[in-house]
Amino acid sequence: MNRCNIPEIWPEKGLDTADWQSRREEIVRLLCGEEYGFLPPTPAALTWDVIETDEDFCAGKAPLRKILLRAELENGNSFAFPVSVTIPNAGRPVPFFVHISFSADVPDRYMPSEEIIDSGFGVLSFCYEDVCADNGDFLSGLAGALELDGNAACGKIALWAWAAVRVMDYAATLPELDKSRAAVVGHSRLGKTALLAGAVDTRFSFVISNESGCCGAAVSRGKKGETIRNITDAFPYWFRDGFRQYAEKEPPFDQHFLLAAAAPRYVYVASAAGDEWAGPEHEFLSCVLAGKVWEALGLEGFVCKGERPVTGEPCHNGHIGYHIRDGAHYLSREDWRQFMRFISRK
Repeated sequence: MNRCNIPEIWPEKGLDTADWQSRREEIVRLLCGEEYGFLPPTPAALTWDVIETDEDFCAGKAPLRKILLRAELENGNSFAFPVSVTIPNAGRPVPFFVHISFSADVPDRYMPSEEIIDSGFGVLSFCYEDVCADNGDFLSGLAGALELDGNAACGKIALWAWAAVRVMDYAATLPELDKSRAAVVGHSRLGKTALLAGAVDTRFSFVISNESGCCGAAVSRGKKGETIRNITDAFPYWFRDGFRQYAEKEPPFDQHFLLAAAAPRYVYVASAAGDEWAGPEHEFLSCVLAGKVWEALGLEGFVCKGERPVTGEPCHNGHIGYHIRDGAHYLSREDWRQFMRFISRK
């Protein structure tokens, strides 16, 4: 894989925690300022109501609660969106996922709820389009409540990430959840969203991207499949307006910066061998490059054999986890099992 002209996150020298904290904050400002836009401010208040309960969900192994999460915004408006909560009746705090989902259904095609529960994990999930529509409309949903004027300052990925952080605010109040093993996860465009949410909110101990590809986990320079030009032509509203300039020139960063923003916590990248549009080799390369930050901090970064991804050989030993499976663009049970194995080992 060609690594020419890929910017370094950190010079080749020793790195201490204070140095990295300052540099990490610079990276987050750079990514938000140039690519995604800055997340809206923390709400003045956050409240919730339980709107539905199913005590018999999954044969009573984990009640299903649906809550309406309401944020009081700085401009005096309020915004609410539904969140589904399933937590195993374990008698102890359990690890959990904040799942940024394509659907409000529990379970759904991308979320095998019973298998996750049986593995001892809770899930707090929400449908991204309950936050704001996946189009150029900035007058409704959260964008409308914030009174945004277009996406000059904040793209839709940043708005969905803001919602994931609000779900984490709620999760922090639940004693049945193990806050030291909080994970944020998403697939495809929502994998990009999960990486951004994990970059800005250090309460997520595990930041998980499934096949997030271009402007997600995959390094853009030299990438096959989707490019910055492709993605900004098709989905300009995912990003701040100024990001489109990088369809013509290379940005002063690349996507391994986004993975590294999780350091010294854990990050996980999942690829699919048949998903050339996402670019599995460049998702793998991003892990290799980002891993240098953990190594500079005296931690194990990306521990994997070889220079290229190999199906059936997950890399779970370092702070960066990775696997590639056969098949196409999808969030599968196999992917969830690998995520849970990785978290359970830490």
